Amino acid sequence: MIILGMLLVLVIAAGLWFFSTYNSLIALKVRVDNAWSQIDVQLKRRYDLIPNLVEAVKGYMQHEKDTLERVIKARTQAIDASGIKDKAQAENFLTQTLRSLFAVVERYPDIKANQNVLKLQEELTSTENKISFARQYYNDEVSRFNTSIATVPANVVANASGFTPKEFFEIEDNAQKEAPQVKF
Repeated sequence: MIILGMLLVLVIAAGLWFFSTYNSLIALKVRVDNAWSQIDVQLKRRYDLIPNLVEAVKGYMQHEKDTLERVIKARTQAIDASGIKDKAQAENFLTQTLRSLFAVVERYPDIKANQNVLKLQEELTSTENKISFARQYYNDEVSRFNTSIATVPANVVANASGFTPKEFFEIEDNAQKEAPQVKF
């Protein structure tokens, strides 16, 4: 009878541990999903700003039409991308095309002086910073989640419950990883 009681206590303790660990993993997964949705919010804001910026500079840049078309194409690809890896690649391409647009804007004093363009550029820069912070938060949450499902003893619960590692939102363009050069 004592052995049966001890066995019952052991089974209950194991069950409580299993469900506690499972709930912790669910909470981490929800945090990863929330972090991804925060990136989506900022990307949506970015997508909404880009057409306004393109329209604001279009009249000044008739012979820079290909730059504007690349920005629009990159925006469309980014909106249509699915999955974290595809989304990251599309966002990296969009960032590159925006850089080329800003470089072109710098060559035109009339555009640089236009208050609408300046305001849109400032909003886009602010949004880029928010995207960067959201990516960092997402990657931090993915790291916590992936570590939790890979470490003992939680990996037993993770494997039994079908938890799989999440992908990081990574920059694949090596030029973006390098420190910018500042020249005076």
